[in-house]
Amino acid sequence: MQNLNVTAPDGTPLAVQVCGNLQGGEIVFIHGFSQCHLAWARQMEDADLARDFRMTAYDLRGHGGSGKPVGREWYYENRILADDLAAVIAAAGLARPVLVAWSYAGRIVSDYVRVHGQERIGGIVFVGAVTKSGKQFIGPGMDLTAGMLSEDIGVNVAATRRFVRVCFAREQPQETIETLLDYNMMVPPKVRACLFDRPRNDGEALPSLRVPVLVMHGDKDLMVLPVAGEFTASAVPGAKLSIFEGVGHTPHMEDPVRFNRELAAFVRASSA
Repeated sequence: MQNLNVTAPDGTPLAVQVCGNLQGGEIVFIHGFSQCHLAWARQMEDADLARDFRMTAYDLRGHGGSGKPVGREWYYENRILADDLAAVIAAAGLARPVLVAWSYAGRIVSDYVRVHGQERIGGIVFVGAVTKSGKQFIGPGMDLTAGMLSEDIGVNVAATRRFVRVCFAREQPQETIETLLDYNMMVPPKVRACLFDRPRNDGEALPSLRVPVLVMHGDKDLMVLPVAGEFTASAVPGAKLSIFEGVGHTPHMEDPVRFNRELAAFVRASSA
């Protein structure tokens, strides 16, 4: 694993990790709300993927090892998070990577396409992703995020613990839950609030997509409802939909064998 120190255009430091076959197909993993690059450990540490693909993951601003500026002006405009992704692609020396966007990262990829276009990407995988604002796409699990904005540490920890558990359809090992809780708690509540304060995403970028698109979604997702995945697949010309039965909001963690297999096939096909 190689660590890269990348600086966003506005000076925010971004923590980036690169691994795998530097001559292989390119993948960029983008995590969701309140997470970090460790959410992709079952991909970044997979021997088969590492043999064939060049994998990059980074911590969003405000998350993990990246800089954590506080204030609406650091998050609000579409260009900000889009420019962060562009900076990561450039610093890692990637030509046309496949972007793998989990949950909130669906919005980030939409922002990237609006601001930077599609010329520098080879495909998109939306994983339990939100690609258009709308209450019809949001599950009851999202109600738990209100307490995650609290400056009261007791309220915040309790809400974050519930949030982590509801991401999964099945009971997870305690070590897994503890690890997720630890890195979720690295995100300041004011940063979390800034992410929710951004302008609505009307989904207009989806019909314009001309790169290959795969949509993965768990049928037991209580955070982002399966109808969101169905909407994305229907809105993007030629998109393919893969439903993970008995899986919640984290297909890449709950069924990594199937996830990695489908991801590998998609990247190979997109690079052909």
